[in-house]
Amino acid sequence: MHRWLAAPAEKRATGRAVTAACNLGFLFLVCSGPFLWLPRTWTRGAVQAGTRLKFSLRGKARDFNWHNVIGFWTCVPLGVIVFCAVVMSYPWANNLVYRVTGNAPPPPNAQLVVVSGLQPDGQRTRSQEASSASSSKNENSVAWSGLDTLSHHAEERVPEWRTITVRLSGPSDTNITFSIDSGNGGRPDKRAQLTLNRKNATEVRWEPFSSYNSGRQLRSWIRFTHTGEAGGVLGETLAALASTGGAFLVWTGLSLSIRRLRAFLTRRVSSASAAAASTNAIPLHPPHAETHGSENATT
Repeated sequence: MHRWLAAPAEKRATGRAVTAACNLGFLFLVCSGPFLWLPRTWTRGAVQAGTRLKFSLRGKARDFNWHNVIGFWTCVPLGVIVFCAVVMSYPWANNLVYRVTGNAPPPPNAQLVVVSGLQPDGQRTRSQEASSASSSKNENSVAWSGLDTLSHHAEERVPEWRTITVRLSGPSDTNITFSIDSGNGGRPDKRAQLTLNRKNATEVRWEPFSSYNSGRQLRSWIRFTHTGEAGGVLGETLAALASTGGAFLVWTGLSLSIRRLRAFLTRRVSSASAAAASTNAIPLHPPHAETHGSENATT
């Protein structure tokens, strides 16, 4: 839901495009909101009105107060969260992170997911299903073979490890990569990647965080700053509060917009009714005008 609106695999590109556009629009609102918050006159009362919640208010006054106050206290953490989301949503924003640090952006991911063995109507035959199940079973057995020996090498590489994650490769791949985390799961500087040869367990590549260029390091921090994990429990709590505040901003913003739309339509209908009444009114001539006319006619 968060990434592509729970869309099926064939429609995930559309769902991702929708969430990306929402992130970009939300970033514009968060950045422009503080300018609308600025009071016309900097007095103590004006500042307090924009920084203190008033739970006794109702209706439009309540929505206006909550929108301003919550926006004031959450604009900075929300701006950081949404900015990180935009970087992860658009390739141009992701590449910009590398360019501003003086590094070349990584090449685009050229891997394609090819679905084979499907009939034109999208249904598998029984023989194809049986063949696919047998092939999947064989691939899994190949992928798991020798995994214990390889994982022991990963444990020895980082004795203080806390979690080790491995993505099982295909039977034709000669290497396998372990992601080793010696932190709490939210610190990219505590992570490293170890690539081993599947046959003889020799080390092919060792990539600690310090070996990354400044662009990749910043990009790694952006991923965990988006969720607040980079700041530990305090960061996650702040991100949760800011996200909750963002939900209130959407609610109060929509409420204020609907109220303004209703007021605009009411004024428009009233103006149209008044104009129609004035157009249909019949002008009345004073009686002396008719008398004067008749006297002129007699003369």
